[in-house]
Order: sequence, then C-alpha cells, then structure tokens
Amino acid sequence: MQKKDDKNYQGLSGAIYSFIKAYFEDHEGDLPVGGLYQTVMNEVERPLLAVTLKAVAGNQKKASEVLGINRNTLRKKIQELGMDPKEFI
Repeated sequence: MQKKDDKNYQGLSGAIYSFIKAYFEDHEGDLPVGGLYQTVMNEVERPLLAVTLKAVAGNQKKASEVLGINRNTLRKKIQELGMDPKEFI
C-alpha cells in the first residue's frame, strides 16, 4: 500500500521520488554522505542533455529551446560535462 507522501509524486517526479527513497533505504538507517543534492543534479543533467540532443540530431539551438535554457548555457554545460556534441548528430 502506498503511503500518502508517495501519492503526491507521479510521472517523472514519481520515478525520481522512488529512486531517491530507495537510495536512502539502501543506507539502512544511516544518512548518505553529504553532497547528495549536487550528486543528483550531476546524475540527472548528463542524460537529460544527451537524450535531448539525440532527439534533435545535435542541433543545439533546438535543444536549448526544448530544455528552456539559453544556447550559450547549453554549450557551457556540454563543455563542463565533457560531452562531445558530435556524438549526437
């Protein structure tokens, strides 16, 4: 049976909620090491950019529009993550 809090999350947020909840449960009562927020952001950002870029055949202008971020921001993130834009063409 789902708990009340579990019902508040559906779709993508539900999948993320379930994953993070399981992550905490895997620590068997201990808390995860500090920096969890940045760890989650790093883990989500790379596949988000990769799938979006693949969907638009590497077109960074279209990808930035889909993502709702500035094209220069997208380029900066691609560079920071060490991604090769050519692999999405």
